[in-house]
Amino acid sequence: MPPEGVHTLLYRKFGVEEGDRVRVKLGDGREVEGILMPKHKFSAGDVIILKLDSGYNVGIAVSNVEEMELVEKRPEHPPAKLPKKEVSRELPRVVILGVGGTILSRVDYRTGAVRSAVTAEELLDILPEVAEIADVETKVVMNKYSEHLTAADWERIAAETYRQLTRDDVDGVVILHGTDTLGYTAAALSFALRDLPKPVVLVGSQRSSDRPSSDAALNLISAIYAAGHSPLAHVMVAMHDGTSDDVVALHIGTRVRKNHSSRRDAFQSIDIEPVGYVVNGRELRINWRSYRGRDHDRTPRLMGRFKPTAALVKFYPSMPPSMIEVLAQDGFEAIVIEGTGLGHVGEYLFNAIKGVIDRGIYVFMTTQCIWGRVNMYVYDTGRELISMGVIPLENMLGETALVKAMWALANFPKEDLPKVMLHPFEYEITPRSPTKLSIQ
Repeated sequence: MPPEGVHTLLYRKFGVEEGDRVRVKLGDGREVEGILMPKHKFSAGDVIILKLDSGYNVGIAVSNVEEMELVEKRPEHPPAKLPKKEVSRELPRVVILGVGGTILSRVDYRTGAVRSAVTAEELLDILPEVAEIADVETKVVMNKYSEHLTAADWERIAAETYRQLTRDDVDGVVILHGTDTLGYTAAALSFALRDLPKPVVLVGSQRSSDRPSSDAALNLISAIYAAGHSPLAHVMVAMHDGTSDDVVALHIGTRVRKNHSSRRDAFQSIDIEPVGYVVNGRELRINWRSYRGRDHDRTPRLMGRFKPTAALVKFYPSMPPSMIEVLAQDGFEAIVIEGTGLGHVGEYLFNAIKGVIDRGIYVFMTTQCIWGRVNMYVYDTGRELISMGVIPLENMLGETALVKAMWALANFPKEDLPKVMLHPFEYEITPRSPTKLSIQ
């Protein structure tokens, strides 16, 4: 790997600096123009970053740069700052934990860079209206793209969230997170943080804050409002409810799923209604008749360990039995299968499934369908799978089932896994599925 700082030599060679608009000629003859972004502690040393006119960033390996031409020097004047707002100490105290994602960021117009705000002062500079709804405190736990998070990261996030929840002066916690695996982390915290006394709200943005259509501001303001003012002592996800900039839904952490790759209202509650909504960042509408209420006298418990020896497998036609068998060879202790329809797989997998069960590996069944639940007693295929020892998981989401299995393996005796998986801790199994679907 080239030594850190090799990009600095490149800048010196071509007489450019961060914030300049440059035209880069690549080794294959293509040209790319954009603003040269500043490096930060997480940047690779052998890559330069350009911000394109579209607002997106592109990384270019230093070894692929043939020439770099200065198009325009960066402006020297700093961006104007709004007058700072005083925060009332009578407002609820909300701790904001940074995990990753682009939601808490700002544009530096001298460089074109989108920088993360890491202090309460920077947050208030970006969103001064926050000073009207909460007394905020910020802390960076880590800075990772959500697709890079692991079970070990869930443990770190859970431990830090627990520490904040045990503070008498904290009224709620907001967690800034990338959207790709937001649902997994929400489920992990739902299981790891027991007997919640206060709200924990995860929030992300589908579109970065340097884009005109960004959902970052409303999502974050709504999350802070929910954490500080709502009576809902649950792990929740706060994301746009529709395409307009007015309503943010509060989804329960075990029943939320990202159902679109880029829409601002990509997140939906599955087989359950959102627990509530925040309207215009200032008004809370509770949607459930019963919920766990805020109670500062309730003592939270941390069951924050996860054992990544569970696997999530999606069945497909002609799936080779070896895909099941190899998991037993690799030391997995539980397999969650997303079957078709009511919970089925091809008969050509029966021997492999029975073989891993006979070796002491638990096999659970969920459905590939977004809505609805498995019912393996309807058809012969399901009944035969049950006779082998496959355990149906009702309407638990496949992603939630995977997280729960990792959590259960780390916190309970292995022989109790079936009982733990079928016990509804945090709405991961509901008694009924709605007949009307909110499919968009």
